[in-house]
Amino acid sequence: MSELGPLNYNLGIAVSRNSSGMMLSHQKYALEILEHDGIGTCKSAATSVDTKAKLGANYGPPVRDPTLYSSLAGALQYLTFTRPDIAYLVQQVCLFMHDPREPHFQALKRILRYIEGTIDHGLHLYLSASTCLITYTDADWGGCPDIRCLTSGYC
Repeated sequence: MSELGPLNYNLGIAVSRNSSGMMLSHQKYALEILEHDGIGTCKSAATSVDTKAKLGANYGPPVRDPTLYSSLAGALQYLTFTRPDIAYLVQQVCLFMHDPREPHFQALKRILRYIEGTIDHGLHLYLSASTCLITYTDADWGGCPDIRCLTSGYC
């Protein structure tokens, strides 16, 4: 093993340092995803999800290219390492990779449009001597239209 110098870019993750900590970003990787099949030419979205729509297993016609759906969903999974804001949404579209439908693909494209509008976002790791733990939780009692069970999450 040899010393390669300061960490700046590894596994598609750019690392930049400042006085408050480190910023981890997949900006270059996200741009590559968006350029795939011309997706990067669409209008960006201010939010990552349509809050009125619920994804179900058998809603809508099957997608024309399930391989593209799987490829994009997998690429988004890797992007969640530095974009925890999309982790739940990506998990939701990945639930349907075995039989993707058009509404699922529309949800996936909405995530991509959100990424385009927030391409400079990343994960900021702050220097801190604090020992406080901050947690968040949420639940949706009817969130899954297929089995109508509780959906919850925490961070």
